[in-house]
Amino acid sequence: MNTTTHSLVQKLWNYCNVLRDDGMSYGDYVEQLTYLLFLKMADERSQPPYNQPSIVPAQYAWASLLARDGDALFDHYRHALEKLGQEKGTLGLIFGKAQNKFQDPAKLRRVIVDLIGAETWTVLGADVKGDAYEGLLERNAQDTKSGAGQYFTPRALIQAMVECIAPQPAERICDPACGTGGFLFTAHNYITGHHKSLTRDQLKHLKEKAFTGYELVQATARVCAMNMLLHGIGSEKSVPVVVGDALAADPGERYEVVLANPPFGKKSSTVIVGEDGRTSTEKDTIERDDFWATTSNKQLNFVQHIKTLLTTHGRAAVVLPDNVLFEGGAGETIRKKLLHECDVHTLLRLPTGLFYAQGVKANVLFFEKKPASETPWTKQLWIYDLRTNKHFTLKTNPLTRADLDEFVALYRADSRQQRQATWSPETPDGRWRAYSYDELVARDKTSLDIFWLKDESLADSDNLPAPGVIALEIVEDLQAALAQFRLIADDLGEVVEE
Repeated sequence: MNTTTHSLVQKLWNYCNVLRDDGMSYGDYVEQLTYLLFLKMADERSQPPYNQPSIVPAQYAWASLLARDGDALFDHYRHALEKLGQEKGTLGLIFGKAQNKFQDPAKLRRVIVDLIGAETWTVLGADVKGDAYEGLLERNAQDTKSGAGQYFTPRALIQAMVECIAPQPAERICDPACGTGGFLFTAHNYITGHHKSLTRDQLKHLKEKAFTGYELVQATARVCAMNMLLHGIGSEKSVPVVVGDALAADPGERYEVVLANPPFGKKSSTVIVGEDGRTSTEKDTIERDDFWATTSNKQLNFVQHIKTLLTTHGRAAVVLPDNVLFEGGAGETIRKKLLHECDVHTLLRLPTGLFYAQGVKANVLFFEKKPASETPWTKQLWIYDLRTNKHFTLKTNPLTRADLDEFVALYRADSRQQRQATWSPETPDGRWRAYSYDELVARDKTSLDIFWLKDESLADSDNLPAPGVIALEIVEDLQAALAQFRLIADDLGEVVEE
């Protein structure tokens, strides 16, 4: 984060602490900034030298806020949010269900005049304003009480995944569970950083057609849309974020690249309250003709959905919890089909302590969709174990991009056929080794949950991690176990309070 960006984040963040005394949460603050930033940038675009017609109706535009103070500003702001939320398109996406969370008209006025109004946002580089907004989102995700962390994938992991996938200027890129948009704008930055002389048509494609995100939660989609705009993707008239359940149906669109971290957590289910007041649970089991198996496991459904979204020879990198690798029934069917119909070539075993959702043991699966074939497309699955004997925490020892350097180098994005294992019988602590298709299908339930490194903490009592790390791992294991028990209770028809 450069100095300009850092000072901007600091300025925006310092004022949040003032508003917290007023009862406004981090998430509420980011949301209110989103509304005001959008109005300010639309206003700047309507001025020289741009002179673009604004999509914001004049009576609710930025100038209408500046012209008022006190209770008049307060009432007008509330009314403007309500009316703009009824508009179609981008306005409806940004302002849908918007509410004024300010308690004090003087504080609202100060945010408008001193914070948002003091900067000319349009002339700030995408790296400054985009990174500043990202800085706010990251701090918001760290506030575990807000629950915002579930929409935030560690940026070091996103960068490594994007570098391995290496998106190209003409490709279309999709994230079917986009959260705040980290994968999309990182892919955008990768393309512009690696291709310095893009044509006008390529730049137009990047801005208007290259990226599509799907997000179920309206408030998160709004933040994602703003994040995209600030990073130079889309425009005030068209933002590539679709609000809705990505799993509901095949959208018909196909993409060369899919990058995603689908939501973790229990199986989808809807609690129904009957006329007598009694509750029952209806499983959201998704039945689609393009799916290999019917299941209520969200992550398994996302794997199938991503397979559908890819063009032939399209590539995917997806964060998935461990249960996707070993679960029987539909899980086994889906893994067998995936190995046959796609080239499932790489698995990155992630350490614990990366995600704001506690107790998550996750992996990144890389695969390519292939044409129909009688013989399986997967020949070898290369596995990199970044979990065994690795200890990360969100605050004291967070994962950095440097921690993934060895994996990205061994992945060999430009020449996968020249990969070299670091494991051998002579080097048993090597973290990188390959398993053949025959070895995979011979495993119980075609489990891809494979590990070979000796856990030092089990073998050597003198080499135990710090007590705090051990305690954290115990907590994470207990939380993971509780999540599994919740799934079992769901299957038995019991509604479990969170």
